[in-house]
Amino acid sequence: MQWDLIIRNAKIFDGTGMPGRVGDIAVSQGKIAARGGRLPSQATAQEVDATDQWLTPGLLDIHTHEDLEAELEPGLPEVTRHGTTSVLVGNCSIGLAFGNQRTADQDPIVDCFARVENIPKTVLSKTADKAVWRKPKEYLEHLDELPLAANIAPFLPHSMLRIEVMGLQDSISRQPTGAELQRMVGILEEAMDDGYLGLSTDGLPLHFLANAPNTDKRIPTQYATYKEYKLLTEVLRKRDRVWQMTPATDNGGLTARLFMLSSGRIHGKPLKITALAAIDSVNNRMNKSRALLFANLLNSKMLNGNFRMQALAAPFRIYSEGAVSPLAEANPLMRRLIETELEDVAARRQILADPEFIEAFREMWSRGKSGFSLGHLRRLLRIEDEFLTRDLNDMVIYRSTVDCWAGQSMAQLYQRYQVWLANSEVVDDAEEARTFAALGTAIRDDGEFFLALLQHFDRDLHWHYVAANKDPQVVKKLLLHPRLLPGFNDSGAHVTNMAFFDGNLRALKIGLEDSEQGFSHMLKRLTREPAEFFGLDVGGLEVGDRADLVLFDPQRLATYDGEASVQYTYRKSFDCHQLVNRAQGQVKGVFVSGEQIWSEQGATQLLGTQRLGRALKAF
Repeated sequence: MQWDLIIRNAKIFDGTGMPGRVGDIAVSQGKIAARGGRLPSQATAQEVDATDQWLTPGLLDIHTHEDLEAELEPGLPEVTRHGTTSVLVGNCSIGLAFGNQRTADQDPIVDCFARVENIPKTVLSKTADKAVWRKPKEYLEHLDELPLAANIAPFLPHSMLRIEVMGLQDSISRQPTGAELQRMVGILEEAMDDGYLGLSTDGLPLHFLANAPNTDKRIPTQYATYKEYKLLTEVLRKRDRVWQMTPATDNGGLTARLFMLSSGRIHGKPLKITALAAIDSVNNRMNKSRALLFANLLNSKMLNGNFRMQALAAPFRIYSEGAVSPLAEANPLMRRLIETELEDVAARRQILADPEFIEAFREMWSRGKSGFSLGHLRRLLRIEDEFLTRDLNDMVIYRSTVDCWAGQSMAQLYQRYQVWLANSEVVDDAEEARTFAALGTAIRDDGEFFLALLQHFDRDLHWHYVAANKDPQVVKKLLLHPRLLPGFNDSGAHVTNMAFFDGNLRALKIGLEDSEQGFSHMLKRLTREPAEFFGLDVGGLEVGDRADLVLFDPQRLATYDGEASVQYTYRKSFDCHQLVNRAQGQVKGVFVSGEQIWSEQGATQLLGTQRLGRALKAF
């Protein structure tokens, strides 16, 4: 056989969890052609010396919204640079399977994605302009026409399915008729025949529509009944496909009933469910415990389920632009600010100047922080039903017009403000002094100070806080739990709020902290395990497998700090600033279909210009 590429002298980890072995790999026509000790040379084959490097299969990212980015920058540079060569899209009930679905009175891609995934409407409109297909099968054909640098495997998104059958307005205002339900079932069955992974739904009380007159309405999937979910998931159960869902955290009874649909003991055959997310919440320590309880219970012999919650390999750090923060959607007062258009600074400032709003916010901010009450007890025990922090100590400035504030907590700023009130001459930074003067002298407490900052800076105040996964040992425990799957990176979404593109890299580093064998085990969790669960033919290094490969520098990986590589930068293809995570030196090379798209020097000419990735279909 004529070989195109030979990678020599690498320590090869094949994704099975077995120890690595030094050897060579040969590639022919985009597939693994040979693997062994010392392979013979061929005059026409390119040779890569990978001495002291580790060679692995390409990694899977099991929860992304890279379907949007693929339309604007098909090289998917922010994930592929980290060794991810296959991404799952269409998550959270929203996606591009049906095209743009635009009519005179609805614009679903913009309406559903803008607030759920915190993506500017200008970016979404550009994506929707390109989404001209009409059927899920045509979307798969479209993906195979793009110069993708990674494979894309889509779910059929339930919100878009409801919109397709009922129209957007009806999908959030009434229940489907019997005929409409049967049409949904028919479309889902056809999509499964075409190779879709399964169905995605969503229940988080954070996900609202972005266009008037529905800014107080949640996305369509959340108006479905248990009967509708059960009817649709029976299609998946029969075909052994996957239901990607997010639990309704404000409706524990419904969530428990939906989780129980995984049980083969109750329903005759197990249903594959992957759910978000097993994380160690700062405000509610019971979230992790409940996630592990369901993971162990549903997969037990008693219930015979096939249930995998997803786990994040990083501190769940949320970056916010003023009031615009994904977790703030759960707070009705903050949500009033978020419901305004991003560019409408005046509308937000009008709300923030309203005395009734200020008093309501101060009452909410202080609730349960002192005194003898159930709320105070819940706060002390860390079992609050809160997504957003109400502690200025947790809120750290990332960027602002006051340079000296970077890296300081808002609690430190409030203390400096109080010092300035007592003696303005003590504050020696001129810009800080001007800012305090603009805030005024009537601020009564830390909650009102936070509001004053929002009113003064609007979205020019960038701050972050860690909402979950503060303890590295707990993160490691979750990543290694056999009934969880590493993932939930949300790559391609929350473009100014999160930077977990490197989630797979962080997970491998955590495995390597134990040993080389720990790395090999974590690699299996990022390749063979998810590929098997989702029914995909990727993630291996056997002869005949696709040559999606990654070369790592193990020494650089061992010292990797994912938090230090976060950047806020302008991306031309999106025409906006975004948070990205650009590791340097840990990944020495990335190959898709045997062609190199990344090297030590950066992206190669093939990234985003040659058709290398493809639409992955479930089997």
